[in-house]
Amino acid sequence: MSFPVTDFDERYRAISARDTRFDGQFVTAVRSTGIYCRPSCPARTPRPQNVTFYPTSAAAHEAGYRACKRCLPEAAPGSPDWNLRGDTAARAMRLISDGVVEREGVPGLAARLGYSSRHLTRLLSAELGAGPLALARAHRAHTARMLLVGTDMPISDVAFSAGFASIRQCNETIREVFDLTPGELRARRRTPATSTPGAIDLVLPYRGPLDASGIFAWMAARAVPGVEAVSEASFSRHLRLAGGAAWFEVRQDQRSGVHLRARVARLGDLAPLVSTVRRLFDLDADPLAIDQALSAHPELAPLVARTPGIRVPGSADPHEMLIRAMIGQQITVVAARTALTALTEALGERTDDGLLFPTMAAIAEHGAEVLRGPAARIRAITGAAAALADGSLTLTVGDDGPMQRERLLALPGIGPWTADYVRMRVLGDPDILLPGDVALRAGAAASGIPGEARALTAWAERAAPWRSYLSAHLWRAAPVRPARTRRAAPPTRPPRTDHTTSKETS
Repeated sequence: MSFPVTDFDERYRAISARDTRFDGQFVTAVRSTGIYCRPSCPARTPRPQNVTFYPTSAAAHEAGYRACKRCLPEAAPGSPDWNLRGDTAARAMRLISDGVVEREGVPGLAARLGYSSRHLTRLLSAELGAGPLALARAHRAHTARMLLVGTDMPISDVAFSAGFASIRQCNETIREVFDLTPGELRARRRTPATSTPGAIDLVLPYRGPLDASGIFAWMAARAVPGVEAVSEASFSRHLRLAGGAAWFEVRQDQRSGVHLRARVARLGDLAPLVSTVRRLFDLDADPLAIDQALSAHPELAPLVARTPGIRVPGSADPHEMLIRAMIGQQITVVAARTALTALTEALGERTDDGLLFPTMAAIAEHGAEVLRGPAARIRAITGAAAALADGSLTLTVGDDGPMQRERLLALPGIGPWTADYVRMRVLGDPDILLPGDVALRAGAAASGIPGEARALTAWAERAAPWRSYLSAHLWRAAPVRPARTRRAAPPTRPPRTDHTTSKETS
């Protein structure tokens, strides 16, 4: 079966098989009962003539259906379609999950996407079956359900954490969507949960398999002390959200899955934080589809068998990601971590128990006093920070990929490697290859794939649209180089400011 499914017959076969792989990719509305379900719902499969498939739960809500109490479709992982696709609908869904409608309203969402509110509503209604207000409302309902079931937060706190304007609005939406009151929905949970005000402790759904140890190892190599802390089975960090400083920890439990603990300064930041963590750990990916496609190539089959469910890490903050990428270009991971640590210790904001990565304004103003290296490179980094700080450069999870790349390449000191790496990490673009990356090319050569940039680019076309995951496998396959004593480098000319290669990925 192809992924993702698009026609009625494929979807009907998926629900007949109760296939969990498709949970979150679409919902099944049943006219005879007035409810909608996830594809794996254990209830009896409805007759085809009674079935309508919708791409989102919001579309089913708008059509007058309520969520199934048995399978709880709102508890499914998010659709991988919003990362695979780069169109306006997908960008809108990423921004809605990031809380843009709650912070800026539909006009703010429309402005970010380059449309009027009216045209955006028409476009999303035609494409997804619901307008931006309905899509945001469905996202709030999903967040409220998650908090009601996963925490002991007061219902009033749940309402404002989910982004509702009032407790009454939350109660009415929950009743309309789930045909249950918030109290009744909470009473249906299987295990008790505990939390403190402003904090959550949740289990995050995902599609397996999940290479959790691999993603923790990736983050451990790049963790900035004070900002991030990593063990073999956990990752935590401090970050700055719209309402102030926040902290979260993700840990893997072999029995119960991926757990998220978090603290926020403002309840309204909880939902965007959960979305950020899901992107950071690539939890909405469809690993079975990816592994199936990549393992069809003999050179890649051993890599996939060795690391099933590999993930491509996202970013906790788009602006921070650009600075980290620029500092990491053409130097090793260790060197980049050293430079980022010095920058953060000098310019970062201290919290009660850690550090926040420096603001773009602080880097723009004082970065040159801390950063070391060629003057042109330092000017490029502080210049990019200044552009982000004053708004002349925008960088968000809802950007159009080619336009984002074009804007980044227009800046001094940013070449194709940096621009594409940012697209991979910030947008979650699944189809990015970095042929200028030395470690990636070494992994390709070790795997029997051409290691020269042009030949590798041509070979990798067969892995579309999963070239980001191909890159992750090739990084993993790169031979480990033995440590050696540094030697003084001979004098060289100043480096170009449009770097196109990297020794390793930062």
